[in-house]
Amino acid sequence: MLGSRKLPLYLLTLFSGIISAMAAEAPHAVEKAAEHAEGVAPAAAKLVDFGNGWVITSSMATGWAVSAILVALVLLAVRKPQVLPTKSQAVFESLLEALRELFEPIVGKKAFPAAFPLLVTLFVFILFHNWMGLLPGVGTIGWGHEVDGEFHLTTPWIRPFNSDFNGTIALALISFGGWLILIFKFAGPKLILWDLFGNKAEKSETPGWLYPVLSLVFIVVGLIEVFSIAIRPFTLSVRLFGNVFGGENLLHGTGFLFIFYFMEMLVGLIQAVVFTLLSSVYIGLICNHGDDHDHDHAEGHGAESHH
Repeated sequence: MLGSRKLPLYLLTLFSGIISAMAAEAPHAVEKAAEHAEGVAPAAAKLVDFGNGWVITSSMATGWAVSAILVALVLLAVRKPQVLPTKSQAVFESLLEALRELFEPIVGKKAFPAAFPLLVTLFVFILFHNWMGLLPGVGTIGWGHEVDGEFHLTTPWIRPFNSDFNGTIALALISFGGWLILIFKFAGPKLILWDLFGNKAEKSETPGWLYPVLSLVFIVVGLIEVFSIAIRPFTLSVRLFGNVFGGENLLHGTGFLFIFYFMEMLVGLIQAVVFTLLSSVYIGLICNHGDDHDHDHAEGHGAESHH
């Protein structure tokens, strides 16, 4: 029997030995797996081809299936909402409350009720589609042929939706479309134009000769901002696609080593948070600014009426 004082030291030594052995064997396992593994094709496999460009790909079929499962799980978990929530309803409400605390300060109280359903849907959809790529059989089940006694997969039946560039572009366009609707509804064209091209300098505190120069500078900066807004769908889609597609290739290239599953779970969560946070920041840059503008305007009217 080990003494109580020596037991923690013994466990620490044993744990360190296991970690060292795993670190020593991991490179050899990766090299051995990489010798037999193949990379993943950038384009999704065509499952059904109707002709004239109308096809059903493996990523599309996977997206529909996972979305249907998500809807079914939410309906099953919540069912009929109750004042005294069930365990499943409490878990769902806790998730919504955590997301609300994250997004509301960014988006602003005025636009938040309309933006929240979009942001929650994007987060849950992206997260589960990122994680479903870690399930057994994803990317390894399908049609193929044997070469030198080894089976080579040519048409996988299941592929993560977010590892297809078409899927991430669709998500980015939905986010961009929702952004346009929200800013025009809660900010309006006048505030949008002022936010992009307006002179933000205080006229009373700026020399008369400098104010027109600053107006020209803000117009140039606004044009640059318009360009950055126009490429947002591309940057959002490329960031998500690159990380998910890279993770899929990593798993296939290393023979699906178990240690990489944990890393890809973390990457899937981070990418879902990043995509949704950026979407909320884009909304808040104009709509939340509108809240501050209205607040200051109300304070000014209150001060005038007081005087």
